[in-house]
Amino acid sequence: MPYKAAKVCRGVGCKKATTDKSGYCADCKKAVHGEYNRHKRDKAVKALYGAMWRKASAAFLAANPLCRICKEQGKVVLAKEVDHIIPHKGDYDLFWDESNWQTLCKMHHSQKTAKEDGGFKRRERVPIEEEWVPSL
Repeated sequence: MPYKAAKVCRGVGCKKATTDKSGYCADCKKAVHGEYNRHKRDKAVKALYGAMWRKASAAFLAANPLCRICKEQGKVVLAKEVDHIIPHKGDYDLFWDESNWQTLCKMHHSQKTAKEDGGFKRRERVPIEEEWVPSL
């Protein structure tokens, strides 16, 4: 049986050879897998987002079809997601408190989540004033 040709690892700065189908050497594969798992939700939090949540959020979206932020800016954009205004962090009562819900379009929900949770793989939240803003 022919052997698979070794390739250079896909890990940033890694020069090791690998034949693994993922393209990573054993060390980089552990690091990449660990980084991926770091962003997974806690099991207790994940359990809240089941069928009951899908049904409740769909009903809330039907009752509030426009993105709240776009609406404040005078735009008419359909909301795609229900957002928790104050992050619940697994608090059952806060999670189900409809006064803590708002409908947002995908863009505004992503921006809010990234700003609050230190998104885009940042380890800690960076205040908006200190973030790098690209020049046009």
